[in-house]
Amino acid sequence: MKRTLHENGLGLFFAVIFLLALFGQAVTGHALFNEEQLTAGFPTVSFGQYISSSSFGVDVAENWQSEYLQFLLYIAATIWLVQKGSPESKKLNKAGTGTDKEQLTGAFATSESPAWARISGWRQWLFSNSLLLVMSTIFFLSWFAQSVAGVSAFNAEQLQDKQETLTWGQYVISPEFWNRTLQNWQSEFLAVGSMVVLSIYLRQRGSPESKPVGAANDATGITG
Repeated sequence: MKRTLHENGLGLFFAVIFLLALFGQAVTGHALFNEEQLTAGFPTVSFGQYISSSSFGVDVAENWQSEYLQFLLYIAATIWLVQKGSPESKKLNKAGTGTDKEQLTGAFATSESPAWARISGWRQWLFSNSLLLVMSTIFFLSWFAQSVAGVSAFNAEQLQDKQETLTWGQYVISPEFWNRTLQNWQSEFLAVGSMVVLSIYLRQRGSPESKPVGAANDATGITG
């Protein structure tokens, strides 16, 4: 048990704090939603009704899609783009997808390589790009979920205010949808860009996201 916890500590840690944060969002969101309902003269809803509502769904989905967009763009960009001095970048002369020898694929695979890395054809291509493909799929699904939940929540507010509702197509080109979307995107892009640039000059001893403390500022593609 201790060994399992030790070997999977990073994943378990983030899984636990994710669930705690999601539960906290649900509790506080429910309280805020009911406050707004009472202020507007509408009936309150139960916790179960709230977490199955479009109001809660759109808040969760819009956060998820922006996070997965951040990572899929970062994964894709770091294949070809480099940043001198950053541990978040590959070495300056290593841009690109790498050779079979470097990637341990095909004839260069080892006995410990995954099965689909040892064979050629579409299966090796699929496995070679599986991380980006899965990240992209989750992003598009969560973005679609945001649009579906978003139009439902928006129309519910419109009906309460006796205003005209929108179709899904009208909603996804509306300022409401893109305001919710872009306010998340810009913060994610800022965070990733800051990490790339600040890690050139700043250090965190013991973290693989940082260079060794004594490494030169222009040392690229090395971690501590």
